[in-house]
Amino acid sequence: MDWYPLWNSLRIAGISCVIVFFLGIFFAYYAARLPRAVKGMLDVVLTLPMVLPPTVCGYFLLLLFGVKRPLGVFLMRFGVKFVMTWYGGILAAAVVAFPLMYRTARGAFESFDENLSHAGKTLGLSNTYIFWKIRMPACKQGILAGTVLAFARALGEYGATSMLIGYTPGKTATISTTVYQLWRTNDEAGAFTWVLVNLAISTVVLLAVNMLESRQKTKTW
Repeated sequence: MDWYPLWNSLRIAGISCVIVFFLGIFFAYYAARLPRAVKGMLDVVLTLPMVLPPTVCGYFLLLLFGVKRPLGVFLMRFGVKFVMTWYGGILAAAVVAFPLMYRTARGAFESFDENLSHAGKTLGLSNTYIFWKIRMPACKQGILAGTVLAFARALGEYGATSMLIGYTPGKTATISTTVYQLWRTNDEAGAFTWVLVNLAISTVVLLAVNMLESRQKTKTW
C-alpha cells in the first residue's frame, strides 16, 4: 500500500497549521482591540473562506496563482508554482483553515482580563513581555483548541486542494483526493481503507479538542 497520501496530507496540514497559527494570533490580537464596526468588517473578510464552498476558494486561488495569471507568472520567475505542486496544497489548506484559528484565538483574547495587562504595565513590563508571558498563557487553552481545529480542517481539505493541485499519485495526492479517485475507479476497498485512516486521525483530533475544552472549563470553575 502506498502511504504517500498520508505523508503528504500530514505534511500539508502541519505546515499550513504553523502558518495559520501565527497569522491567526496576529490578526486575532489586533482585531480584538479594534472598534466594533471596524472589527465587524474585518471579520467578514477574514472568515469568508469558512462560509464559502471550498471549491469556490480553490477557484479564487486559481484566479490569483494560475500559471497564466499575472501573479502566477511573476512567482514562476522565482521558481514558485502553486498549481499542481504539493506545496500549493499548503496554500489551499491554510486559506480554508485560517478562519477557525482566527475566530478561536480572537474569542480567547476577548475573554482575557485586561486588568492583568494593566497590572503588568504598572510594574514596568514591556508589551512584548506581557503578551508572551501573561496574555498567551492565560489564553493558551483557546489558542490550542483553535490550532487543533485548524490542523483537522487542513488535514481533511478536499475542495480547494483538488482545484489547485489536483491529484497526481506520488506528487500531490492527499487522503481526501485519494479517497475520491479510488471510489471513482471502483476501488471501494482501497477507498474504505483510506476512509478508516482519516476517521482514526479525526477521532484523535476531536478527542484532543474535547480534552482541551474540559481542562479550560475546569480551570474556569
